[in-house]
Amino acid sequence: MNSDKVIEEIRRAVLSAGEIITSAARTELKIDEKTSSRDLVTQYDKLVQEKLIAAISEALPGAQFVSEESAEKGDIYAENAFIIDPIDGTTNFIHSMGNCAISVAWYKSGEPFYGAVYDPNAKEFFEAKSGEGAFLNSEPIHISNQTLENSIVLFGTAPYNPELADLTFDLVRKIFGKCQDVRRMGSAALDICHVACGRAGLYFEATLSPWDYAAAALILKESGGEFVNLSGHEIKLSLEKTSVVAGSKNIISESSIINH
Repeated sequence: MNSDKVIEEIRRAVLSAGEIITSAARTELKIDEKTSSRDLVTQYDKLVQEKLIAAISEALPGAQFVSEESAEKGDIYAENAFIIDPIDGTTNFIHSMGNCAISVAWYKSGEPFYGAVYDPNAKEFFEAKSGEGAFLNSEPIHISNQTLENSIVLFGTAPYNPELADLTFDLVRKIFGKCQDVRRMGSAALDICHVACGRAGLYFEATLSPWDYAAAALILKESGGEFVNLSGHEIKLSLEKTSVVAGSKNIISESSIINH
């Protein structure tokens, strides 16, 4: 199956998996703790993951998978590797707050090839193919050309790593005085996509896993944005966690968030 057909199958699988999220029986949630009471998983995270892996495996036999809810991770540098977060924003999902997403990134030998982030509650499908631009529901998107002063800044609190709270909120306090306002939304993938389509000017978080950002990072870059860590270095594909800063070159510079 050629790559365009595989991408079509990914779209189909993601949209179908979105129906699992929107039709979830709220009174029958089975919630398990992973590393802490802030790190949660439900049966629906697992159902979405299973559906995506099954559909992609059928479309592209031999593909490797690095998925949040799988204990065993495939080879992230394989010829065809898929990095999946079945529900990015599980805590929002548990509390019926919306703002959660399915994230699927297709990497070929360590290089980003295609990314999809779908918000099933808002029916917004963000996607990008390397070198071909970024899109929201098939319409081209671009980062904002606003200044930081006229922009909203999004951030994550790295809730699984409470030792980073002081760093996070020091940065929030610092940037709050420079921007229009700040928001904590609860889904890194969607936050980065909101920057990619110009709704927000900047996003940052002190630490993220690859499934949180892999698809959104490609969408952001294809929309004209920059994606670096808090030291200003390009983020290389890895299973290791990393800090993240996403935005336009100008807004990142204005924020003074790099090498703070």
